[in-house]
Amino acid sequence: MRTEPDIVIIGSGIGGATVAAGLAPSGAEILILEAGVHIGDRPENRDQRAIFQRGHFRPKETWYEAGGVGFNPGNYYNVGGNSKFYGAVLTRYRREDFEEMQHLDGVSPAWPFPYEELEPWYSKAEALYQVRGRLGEDPTEPAHSNDYAYGPVPDEPAIAKVRKRLAEIGLNPYSLPLGIDIDRWLAKGKTPWDAHPNSFDGKMDAETAALTAALEYPNVRLQTGSRVTQLATASDGKAIETVHYVKDGEEHSVSPKLVILAAGAVQSAVLLLRSADGRNPAGLANRSDQVGRNFMNHNSSAVIALSPWYRNDSIYQKTFGLNDFYLSDGTGGPPLGNIQLLGRVSGAILKANMPAVPEWLLNQVSARGIDFYAMSEDLPSPDSRVTVDGDRVVLQWVRTNWQAHLDLVAKLKAVLRKAGFPVVLARAFDNRTPSHQCGTVRIGEDPNKAPLDVYCRAFDHPNLFVVDAGFLPTSAAVNPALTVAAQALRVADHIVKEDLRS
Repeated sequence: MRTEPDIVIIGSGIGGATVAAGLAPSGAEILILEAGVHIGDRPENRDQRAIFQRGHFRPKETWYEAGGVGFNPGNYYNVGGNSKFYGAVLTRYRREDFEEMQHLDGVSPAWPFPYEELEPWYSKAEALYQVRGRLGEDPTEPAHSNDYAYGPVPDEPAIAKVRKRLAEIGLNPYSLPLGIDIDRWLAKGKTPWDAHPNSFDGKMDAETAALTAALEYPNVRLQTGSRVTQLATASDGKAIETVHYVKDGEEHSVSPKLVILAAGAVQSAVLLLRSADGRNPAGLANRSDQVGRNFMNHNSSAVIALSPWYRNDSIYQKTFGLNDFYLSDGTGGPPLGNIQLLGRVSGAILKANMPAVPEWLLNQVSARGIDFYAMSEDLPSPDSRVTVDGDRVVLQWVRTNWQAHLDLVAKLKAVLRKAGFPVVLARAFDNRTPSHQCGTVRIGEDPNKAPLDVYCRAFDHPNLFVVDAGFLPTSAAVNPALTVAAQALRVADHIVKEDLRS
């Protein structure tokens, strides 16, 4: 009798948890190895000084820039991965994002399949993550085969006023598709959910939605505190034979039939590179020399609009977005990107970036402001990459399309001034916030140009799949979580039909 699991899934973020949910009904024995542990129901979960000023939840980890400068990345290790802190915006890529698109700074390449191939899986992912939304508000919205099962999270009165003003000046504010049960969230505490950890409080993250669904099946098991250190191949260098991991300071190994890697775009690339062997001297799945390359992270900025005549008494704020500059700059020029509300930015949050300013004064500023997030596509570049240097993770992020992002921020500032906010401030996010990391182990049709096929199977290793955001061939200019979840469900269906038949 076989005692080893049929499938080992490495990581429990959006990709790992969702593929587990898709595979669970198959009856295959599934072991999920997660480096972190559960986030408990603790006071710090809603303590903004603890989260933002003291960095209570930030990992005790240092990555390095190519020049050797170290930084502490916002890359979380816990059950549910980075999704425990995400803004729960579960947006589909636009149909045009799957096609070749000309940008100001270059070309965003076409996917190896069209939007229509992924569309049914988007619908299934929206159902799994209980997405709240409304169709018909966003002119760029691609076709949906199913409507949202839940209506949108409601605007608070102060936010509804701004949505109305933006509509009156000719824009198309739309309700963000959100994985949030707002009544449950607010019952635990009157805070936003964006960047706040979730302990089954109403946010539909990888743990509370997908992993919970998977673990209802007796054939699925989660093992926390288990950090995978190496994937070892068989003597021919092809099939992954052994998964090595460390738990409680001791080394262990497991030998499944299939390995599904979902450790996050950076750490999945790192593991493949560190698993180099005699048959695969450049790392696993790396015949194309593309593992770790094409790292993308979105060009993004926080934009705060202020007016002495505006009073923002909202709690969560994050309910609408704008795509008026998504497919073009609004006047026939190249695409600029997506705009959406941030979670409510309080004085306690502002003080994390302005420690010398009294918090009471920052609260006064916050009370007269509304906070937006501007996001532009980061184009894939082989020079933007993740490498390893001994024990070090080296991230060389080469920004692309930056002028388009500056243009987007300028457009946003102009429309906010027109909407009644005379002062608009912006601050760009840097590589310490790799929350939208993607592209390091991309899919494609040519094994000489991409590590993975269209079902996320490694061309070089028939029993290895990568289903986190590393597979994304483009970053688009929307939050990647739903696209990762949709592809994970598509991959799970393919595995059941092609690999688990015997």
